Amino acid sequence: MDDTAPVNAVDSEDALRSLYKTPGEVASKKVLSRLDKHCKRFIELSPFLCIATAGADGSADVSPRGDAPGFVGVPDDGTVVIPDRVGNNRLDTLANVVENPNVGLIFFIPGFNDILRINGRGKIVDEPALLDRYAVDGKVPATALVVTVDEAFLHCPKALMRANLWSDEAKTPRDAMPTAGQIYKDQIALAESAEELEASFVERRAKGLY
Repeated sequence: MDDTAPVNAVDSEDALRSLYKTPGEVASKKVLSRLDKHCKRFIELSPFLCIATAGADGSADVSPRGDAPGFVGVPDDGTVVIPDRVGNNRLDTLANVVENPNVGLIFFIPGFNDILRINGRGKIVDEPALLDRYAVDGKVPATALVVTVDEAFLHCPKALMRANLWSDEAKTPRDAMPTAGQIYKDQIALAESAEELEASFVERRAKGLY
């Protein structure tokens, strides 16, 4: 692969679109303004999604969310509720939503090449009556992200098909990269050894999922 830095940049939408074919009828018409039965079923089966947000200054972020299938609530045709499980407490996504409510979601189902995309407007909610519905093992999330749906549609499956994402043959052996403990040791120069860090991570992650 050529690693030469690019020289020219496409600087207008017209110029960009001139490089591609016109979208087909299905791609042009598939966007829904509400969740239909198929969207709801997709969310019900999905154990994993990614959330795209941006801060007030336009800085972007993408963050994963995962739990047992059906962990995302769908109280009505125009709303999804994503409980905020225990994480690293950086709050990148939630802080962005406080500043800028626009969010993009993509839902995955293991084994499916189709992806469900939702674009909408989010708000952070801490109402006990809502959060109690999303408790796991008696542990209630601190907040939930409630998204009002503006657009919902199935995304083209070609990216996952090219990646061969779900096949056993495509899995990369774990020893192809160092452990997280070794990576953090190298990046942050922490006092603990890589082995100590990794053991600590494994223990904390196992005990702190909720």
